Amino acid sequence: MVPDAEFSSYYGRPVLRKPTWKPLDIAGYLYLGGLAGASSLLAAGAGVTGRPALGRVAKLGAAGGITLSLAALVHDLGRPARFLNMLRVFKPTSPMSVGSWILSGYAPLALAAAATEVAGRYRLVGSAATAGAAVLGPAVATYTAVLLSDTAVPSWHEGYRQLPFVFAGSAATAAAGLALVAAPPAQAGPARRMAALGAVLELGTFQVMRQRMGLSAEPFEQGKPHRLLRAAEALTAGGAALAVLSARVRDRRLAVAAGAALLTGSAALRFGVFHAGVASAEDPRYTVVPQRERLREANG
Repeated sequence: MVPDAEFSSYYGRPVLRKPTWKPLDIAGYLYLGGLAGASSLLAAGAGVTGRPALGRVAKLGAAGGITLSLAALVHDLGRPARFLNMLRVFKPTSPMSVGSWILSGYAPLALAAAATEVAGRYRLVGSAATAGAAVLGPAVATYTAVLLSDTAVPSWHEGYRQLPFVFAGSAATAAAGLALVAAPPAQAGPARRMAALGAVLELGTFQVMRQRMGLSAEPFEQGKPHRLLRAAEALTAGGAALAVLSARVRDRRLAVAAGAALLTGSAALRFGVFHAGVASAEDPRYTVVPQRERLREANG
């Protein structure tokens, strides 16, 4: 009998060079950027519906999230000049280039919205900055999914259709979680609704993504990524349920527990996706087998 094929490469090296990004920096950058972008949407909604305390929490969350996200990115790059170099040109076909320009436009708006809120002055400037940040917020929350999908890493690239929606849902649950922890329950209605909708989008789309990815979904079911993603599912679903329940019970402790679960679940998802991608790049099977299947289908 012919033995099963073993997938390897010259000298036992992977077919792809695995990502050299630092997990804490880049997964943190993915998570905090999503939190910031969705918080800006929540802040704009709070302003329109007359919820000043919720708006204040969301504006400060957006400013803090984008500041820490950029700090994590720059720390991974090694020098701030490397980020500034990405702004020397605008390349529409490059998610990295487009994302850099989005961040450069969004960060000053989010910081201005938070600064005017804290100062209690320049309300018109603050309102304009809040609206501008809300316009760019969805792009900030999701462009990192496009950035990951644009790589050759199998478990990121094969999910390119659904991953932006997964990240959008994850960003919504993170922003809602922060608001539930810090905002008064009487003003947290939009955050509770965002938590429920975000959880449905994140968990539902992630299941669809895994089903459609075929072999490339395997790293999500193994080792550290599996543990992180199972925790993310439990925390996000549980946090969303507690958020809805807190509207009826009106218990501050329940809202805080829901928010903490949502924040932690969103972070676990980003770290799980990151580590699954690294694992898929290390194993040549996830690169070779899908390529052969596509070639076989193309040749009929």
